[in-house]
Amino acid sequence: MKILITGASGYVGNNLAHTLAKMGNEVHALIRLDVAKELLQHSNIRIMKGDILDKESLSAAMKGCRQVYHVAAKVGAWSSNPSDFYKVNVEGTLNVLEAARQAGVEKLVYTSSCGVLGPSVNEPVNEKHIRVTRFGIDYDLSKKMGEDAVMQFDKKGMQAVIVYPSKIYGPGNISHSITANAVIDKFLKKGIAFIPSPGTFKVCFAFMENVIKGHILAMQKGENGEKYILGGNNISYLNFFQRIRTIANSKGKILPVSNKLIKTWAGLQLLNYRITGHPPAFTPQSVNYIFSDYMFSSEKAIQELGYSITPLDEAIEKTIHFLQQPTTTKKKLFFK
Repeated sequence: MKILITGASGYVGNNLAHTLAKMGNEVHALIRLDVAKELLQHSNIRIMKGDILDKESLSAAMKGCRQVYHVAAKVGAWSSNPSDFYKVNVEGTLNVLEAARQAGVEKLVYTSSCGVLGPSVNEPVNEKHIRVTRFGIDYDLSKKMGEDAVMQFDKKGMQAVIVYPSKIYGPGNISHSITANAVIDKFLKKGIAFIPSPGTFKVCFAFMENVIKGHILAMQKGENGEKYILGGNNISYLNFFQRIRTIANSKGKILPVSNKLIKTWAGLQLLNYRITGHPPAFTPQSVNYIFSDYMFSSEKAIQELGYSITPLDEAIEKTIHFLQQPTTTKKKLFFK
């Protein structure tokens, strides 16, 4: 089967492309930059140079495809031009949807984010949760607007499903300094992890292998117009890094840091950006995200799709094994 994946060079998209290719599908991998070709070496993967903001390249990449996984997005807590989030995540999504409609695509899976659903209070959030807090970052709001676009096309007859991955970790490329993988990697190599004080805020950590299988299950079994959380273990930052320390047999330090101190750090990053042009990893406005509980329930995906969650220690052990390998070995492990 011919399948298009947008954002095929990204963390999720790359894993998804290789998994689908290994299953015998002909994967059309949409990429913007030539350097991404290196990440997509498989006989069943066809590199399609293009951009979701370029309608012509989208149409060419989608030709003959029966399914589309729309994974591409502008990700992050900050941009020098916030409108970029809306241009890529909203306008780009509309372009993908229209190209899919014109190409006669049978079904589309849209990768959203649990950040859209917002923080939890006392118990895990499910797909029926109505967000009452304001959006703290443009990324989350733009992804919600992208969702709305998907639902508009769904009402017009397009077969579409929305999935919500939570905080992902596991084998794959480290694309940003504050991703879960990057923080785990730093903890393993430098023996230090900074967590929001007092460390008891709970987050839903989702293992990459589960998230990829969840995408495929959503395509195979997901009901048209439905939404599915692809989560994992709801656990505090402190307990999560304690498990990593134990499994890795490490003596690494876990240091709780106050909200005020992290906001000051974020402010200094913005000041440094104005002086040097070096972009900040996060902003003072985005700090509140890590000082809240973000627990999610995957029960709907488990019941309706057959989604499964890898035991925490097993997932952490696989992640540690991957991150501790030399770069050349990582590529072999990742692409095997």
